[in-house]
Amino acid sequence: MIGPDEASQRLDALWERGRAFLGVRYAIMGGAMTWLSERHLVAAISNAGGFGVIAAGAMEPRMLAAEIEATLALTERPFGVNLITMHPRLLELIDVCLEFKVGHIVLAGGVPPGEAIARAKAGGAKTICFTPALALGRKLVRAGADALVIEGMEAGGHIGPVATAVLAQEILPHLKEVPIFVAGGIGRGEMMACYLKLGASGVQLGTRFVCATESIAHANFKKAFIRGAARDAQPSVQVDPAFPVIPVRALANKGTARFVEMQHEVIGRFRKGEIDQKEAQLEIEHFWAGALRRAVIEGDVESGSLMAGQSVGMVTREQPTAEIIAELVEQAIAALAPWEVVGVGG
Repeated sequence: MIGPDEASQRLDALWERGRAFLGVRYAIMGGAMTWLSERHLVAAISNAGGFGVIAAGAMEPRMLAAEIEATLALTERPFGVNLITMHPRLLELIDVCLEFKVGHIVLAGGVPPGEAIARAKAGGAKTICFTPALALGRKLVRAGADALVIEGMEAGGHIGPVATAVLAQEILPHLKEVPIFVAGGIGRGEMMACYLKLGASGVQLGTRFVCATESIAHANFKKAFIRGAARDAQPSVQVDPAFPVIPVRALANKGTARFVEMQHEVIGRFRKGEIDQKEAQLEIEHFWAGALRRAVIEGDVESGSLMAGQSVGMVTREQPTAEIIAELVEQAIAALAPWEVVGVGG
């Protein structure tokens, strides 16, 4: 049997590639959550030895510059910026990151244009991209991605159709050219250790940090997470295939029911000729942005959007970020400690 010290060393070895890539003590990335992953939480994660990531969302360049500058005032540790690939000023946002010497740019929300990857790399930043499949992962690596995140449907917010465990088995054994971080449904250190042993270089967690002391989420929002169970975090419903909706996982409330009603209303206006299909689609897509702010910032947990991953059931109290990370690491070490060291030969 191996003891705690050896288990700690084993953990360090398992995620050494991720630690070196991010430049941190623990290869734990903070998931970029709109309205939540701002200067305070990002700096707290980085200061605790993890890797905080600013969620730029719909920010314009000037707003992003101010957020990066404010984060730099709170931490001297590495952190990244998550940019949405569909943002109309994506290249300008990349330039802002480069101006402040942000070392890692996370390109999310779709397949990033080659120009975006090239621009970030030319400016000295490392790029991290998301992939929902092995084939796309290989394509992104060929395009210059320095690392990948695979995120399963257990995650909060916009989700894909495949579970994290399946993605890990599909991708980790076959794509080893770059570090890969696993996300979606991770709430304990034992699961971190499991994915690291499968070949991951690190993990990404979002839901687990929502109730961090440093999180600016409204008290009502945090209480909803603490009360929530895994089965309460449900994907949104699409009412008409002609108006496709990327599923959003959130705690069920009046807001999720309202989204279904709103789709019917908007589609009804389209069929009456009051709006065209593009306008209808935009109205449907924009629903969650306003609903999320109402919940996170204003505390409207009845009609607002409570985007949460299925790991929400493991959020049981408000804790300092450093305590959350220490707990995850301790659980991972404990999971590795009982393993027997088996020799080769008879």
